[in-house]
Amino acid sequence: MSEVSLQHIEKVYPHSEKKKSNLKVTDEGVLAVQDFNLNISDREFIVLVGPSGCGKSTTLRMVAGLEEITRGELYIDGKPVNDVEPKDRDIAMVFQSYALYPHMTVRGNMEFPLKLRKLPKEEIDRRVNQAAEILGITEYLERKPKALSGGQRQRVAIGRAIVREPKVLLMDEPLSNLDAKLRNQMRAEIIKLRQRINATFIYVTHDQTEAMTLGDRIVIMKDGVIQQIGTPQEVFDHPVNLFVAGFIGVPQMNFYDAELKRDEDGVYSVLMGGIRVVPTVEKQERLYQASVPPQEIILGVRPEHIMLLENGEHGVHGKVEVSEMMGSAVHLHVDINGRDSIIVAQTSGMDGAQYIPSESGTSISFIFGGNVVHLFSKKDGHNLEF
Repeated sequence: MSEVSLQHIEKVYPHSEKKKSNLKVTDEGVLAVQDFNLNISDREFIVLVGPSGCGKSTTLRMVAGLEEITRGELYIDGKPVNDVEPKDRDIAMVFQSYALYPHMTVRGNMEFPLKLRKLPKEEIDRRVNQAAEILGITEYLERKPKALSGGQRQRVAIGRAIVREPKVLLMDEPLSNLDAKLRNQMRAEIIKLRQRINATFIYVTHDQTEAMTLGDRIVIMKDGVIQQIGTPQEVFDHPVNLFVAGFIGVPQMNFYDAELKRDEDGVYSVLMGGIRVVPTVEKQERLYQASVPPQEIILGVRPEHIMLLENGEHGVHGKVEVSEMMGSAVHLHVDINGRDSIIVAQTSGMDGAQYIPSESGTSISFIFGGNVVHLFSKKDGHNLEF
């Protein structure tokens, strides 16, 4: 078993002249991580994601024992480990920089942590050969790191971690030094890896594509505070606030000023840019249960959920500023009353040709359905449905 529990974890750094971003500052110091609570199941793949400086790497380092926990309790398999040395926590960590020994061969790098443990040579050979086979680096075992590509070096770094057969495998932005093609390949390799080894994964990244494709659950952080925890589909479909809505999704969600109305029968509708949109029954029920009053709101709509109108008089009007051809889709940057919006229009795989006005300066109109709208408070940015 390899369950991990973080209960009310906090990290405070002493005051310094340089204050970090928007982190909370108290008399005690800069609060880098605030009241972090998370229970991770055995063999679960958890991804901590957020912008730079949000506290995700600090949290990972506290789990590893590389940072002291200011307050709170960390448990691995039900045992408190706050004061346990990193080497005794039965964890392994893969860093952004591969941190390989340049004078050692691949085999030597992978053997090193096992030799420190004074394991028998036969056991060391078995583990190294097995890890090399899993990661597809058997043919490189006698090479030095300088003779390897970035992706191969990262495989070696991962191999050096998994030969220890840890309960928990920590990964701190392991793919950020790779080019786009290699990142895609290594994401697939990591997915295969987690299916073949018996370990719990905690993975840190600022890349939401990695988070969405790798994680069983995603922990989205901002300024040291957890914003939302959920499956990739949950955080995409039901973002709890404006930050999560804007952070998750490529291209990011469009936001518009709008008005939430409620008629005498209790039916909610949204007025925006001259059109009226009625949310679905499910959304109506959530708004009703939360007793949401009529108000000025921020309306969110994802670029791929917008429908262009060829001769639309009754849609939202705007002007095309930039058109980006992305192969199977065109990304239109549209000016709507001085605010930039993005519309994703599919160019293939559809029945019939879709009208796509792509030239700069072209006037367009569009609509969207009540099933794809997200309604946020103008006051504090929270999702009014939750």
